[in-house]
Amino acid sequence: MSVRNALLGLLTQRPFYGYELLAALDGLTGGHDSWAINPGQIYATLERLEKSGLIAEQPANGSAPEKTTFTATAAGRQELTEWLSAPVQTNLQRDEFYIKLMLTLSLEGTDPYRVIQIQRASLYQELHAVTTHRDSLDLPSGLAQKLLFDKAVMHLEADLRWLEMIETRLDDVKRQPVQQVEMRPRGRPPKNARGAKSPPQKDKP
Repeated sequence: MSVRNALLGLLTQRPFYGYELLAALDGLTGGHDSWAINPGQIYATLERLEKSGLIAEQPANGSAPEKTTFTATAAGRQELTEWLSAPVQTNLQRDEFYIKLMLTLSLEGTDPYRVIQIQRASLYQELHAVTTHRDSLDLPSGLAQKLLFDKAVMHLEADLRWLEMIETRLDDVKRQPVQQVEMRPRGRPPKNARGAKSPPQKDKP
């Protein structure tokens, strides 16, 4: 989650002080059990947002004069609008388990099937924990948080299906030659007698 933009979204609604923002973010994400955000991260982000001119301090009110509250500026509201209008980019190709599995195909004394078994067991444990937590949410008050856990369940189930597919194709993958990276020569190209770079050689007819 972009804590920066989440804070902008909250401060666009009304002024908040730091601890209120932490509580509001916990409400959005379902609490520390699902998305832990520490107070230091909140205050560090607020400082950066203020330096960038995206939020500003709000004059203290009578109920809590000792607390510094913040509100979004016009520039902050504009950045929030741009963020809401843009898609969220994902990078599913950067998968740590995939790198681990590929290495087991070339390392001696490693068993890729064992690596898959360990990963599958971990995914089942995580799926059980997430499903149990999702089903424990009170409805209808917990319906919004349930949507987040539904997504987590679907991702875990997809990962389990992916592992099954890998197992059926692993022998074929092991028979494939390891792709070699072509090393390019380093350094500057040679120069001719006048100090100019040598032109590319043309093939003779």
